[in-house]
Amino acid sequence: MEGICSPSTPFLLLGDVLDCLPLDQCDRIFTFVEKNVTTWKSNTFYVAGKNYLLRMCNDLLRRLSKSQNTVFCGRIQLFLARLFPLSEKSGLNLQSQFNLENVTAYNTNEQESTLGQKHLEDRDDGLEVEEGEMGEDDAHPTCSIPIDYNLYRKFWSLQDFFRNPIQCYEKVSWKTFLKHSEEVLAVFKSYKLDDTQASKKKMEDAKKAGGEHVYFAKFLTSEKLMDLQLSDSNFRRHILLQYLILFQYLKGQVKFKSSNCILTDEQSLWIEDTLKLVYQLLKETPPDGDKFAKTIEHILNTEENWNTWKNEGCPSFVKERPVDSKPLRTPRKRPAPEEFLGRGHHKKILMGNEELTRLWNLCPDNMEACKLDGREFMPSLEEFFEVAIEQADPESMIENEYKVVNNSNYGWRALRLLARRSPHFFQPTNQQFKSLPEYLENMVIKLAKELPPPSEEIKTVEDDEDDEENDALLKESNESPEVNLHKHLTGEQIDSFANRLGTHWRTLAPYLEMREVDIREIESDVEDVKMRAKLLLVSWQDREGQHATLGELLSALNNAGLSELTESLGND
Repeated sequence: MEGICSPSTPFLLLGDVLDCLPLDQCDRIFTFVEKNVTTWKSNTFYVAGKNYLLRMCNDLLRRLSKSQNTVFCGRIQLFLARLFPLSEKSGLNLQSQFNLENVTAYNTNEQESTLGQKHLEDRDDGLEVEEGEMGEDDAHPTCSIPIDYNLYRKFWSLQDFFRNPIQCYEKVSWKTFLKHSEEVLAVFKSYKLDDTQASKKKMEDAKKAGGEHVYFAKFLTSEKLMDLQLSDSNFRRHILLQYLILFQYLKGQVKFKSSNCILTDEQSLWIEDTLKLVYQLLKETPPDGDKFAKTIEHILNTEENWNTWKNEGCPSFVKERPVDSKPLRTPRKRPAPEEFLGRGHHKKILMGNEELTRLWNLCPDNMEACKLDGREFMPSLEEFFEVAIEQADPESMIENEYKVVNNSNYGWRALRLLARRSPHFFQPTNQQFKSLPEYLENMVIKLAKELPPPSEEIKTVEDDEDDEENDALLKESNESPEVNLHKHLTGEQIDSFANRLGTHWRTLAPYLEMREVDIREIESDVEDVKMRAKLLLVSWQDREGQHATLGELLSALNNAGLSELTESLGND
C-alpha cells in the first residue's frame, strides 16, 4: 500500500463505514478490526492510525448499551488494551479517580416499599397466619432471616461507600458504614450456604439445559429479590469482594490521596478484624470456597505491584538505550615519568629503601635487565643429569634405592627441565612406565648416548699408558674406517647433521622407515626445519636402538639422493 495512499486512509474508511452501519453489522466489521491488531501495531500504521482507532472505538461505545451490549463493549475494551501499551497515558487513571456516576438506585422511601407496607399491615391488623393455612400457590420461597426495609436499606446503602471510598475518612460517614457493615456481615455469618450439593445440582441442571453464565452490569435492587439474593453464592461473593477492594484502598499508599485521608488506630484495627471475617465467609461460601478465597488473595497481592507502578507515575516498561551525542572518549593514561621507561640519563630513582633503590637502578632499561644472561637460571642437561648418568653406569655399582632418580624433588625438576630442553620428552613411545624413577632411568640412558662423555668435556693430565692406548685406538680407527660405520651417533653429531639436513628432512624420512603419521606429528610439534630434522633423527634412533648406526644413516642418505650430505657426516 506504500506509495498508493497515506497510512491513515484505511482508518478513515473504517470509521465512515461503522458510522453508516447498524450495530449488528458493526459487530462483523469490528471482528475484522480486532483480528488485525498486529497489523495496526506495526510501524507503518501505529503512529498514523492510533488516534483514529481510539476515536472509532469511543464512538462505538457511545452507541452501545453497557447493560445490553456487554460482550461487544468488552471486546472493544480488550482491543484497546491490546493495541496500546500499558504506559499509554490515554488509558490510565493517573490520579486514581473514581467513577462517581455509577450510582446504584434502590427504594429509599419506606412508605413505597412492599416490605414496609407488609410490616405496617401486620402491625395494624395483628393478623397471624398459622402454618398450613397458606396454599401452595401463594407460598413464596423465603430465607430463614427476617428481611425488613431497614436491612434492605442498609444493605444497598453500602454501594455508595464502595462507589466513593473517600467517604470512609469522614467521621459521620464512617460510623454509618461501620454500623451497616456489621449488620450485613452478621446476616452473612448467621445465614451460611452449606448446601453444596444443591448448588452443584443447580449448576448441572443449567448445563444440561444449555444455559450459560449470565452477567449483569448492574445490581437488581428489587425488594422482592432480596431473599433470593442472600441465598445466591455468586451474589454474596460480589459483595464480599467489594469489601476486600475497599479495604485495600483504605490501607494502601496512594499518591493522590489527600493529607486528611488517614485512618485512625481504631479504624485500622476494625479493618484488620473485618478482613479476616470476610475471608472466612468467602471460604465458607460454596462451591470451592477455599480455592476462591486463595485466588482472590493472590490477585489482590499482585495488585499492590500496580499500585506501586501508578504511584511512580506509570513509567514505561520499555527501557530505551540512551543515545550519546558525544563520542566516547578513551580514558587518557597518566604519563609515566621517563625515568621508569629507561630514558633518563644518570638519574637515580629513589624507591624509599636502599636495597630497592639499588635493585631498581642496576639497569636503566627494565626489559633489557630481564633479558640479561645472568637472569638465566635453568641448568643444562649435562650439568643436571651428570650424577644420574654416572649412577646409571653398571660399573658404578650404585644400588637403585640410593640413586637420585628416586628422589621426588629431583624427579619433579627433571621433568620440567626435559620439557624445556630435550625433544625426548614430547616424543611418543610404546613403552609403559609404572613409576617416575623408571621413566627417568630410561631418559638418563638416552641422554647418556647423546651427551658427550666427561672425558671430552674436562681435559686432565693423562698417564703415559693412557696416552699410548688412545694413540693406538686413534691409529686403529684411522687405519680401519669400516669400524666407524657401526658406531652410534652422539648428541653433538645429531645436532650438527640436523643443521645441515634442514629442509631435506622430509625427503630422508621415508628412507628411515618413518610412518606418515609420525612425519605429520613432527610437523605439528615444531615449525623450525632444523628442529624437525633433529626430531626425525632422534625418533629413528629411539626406534632402532642398537641398529641406529652411522652406516645405516649413510645408506639411507644415498638411497634418498642426498649423497652430498654423506661427506659432511663422515667428517663429523
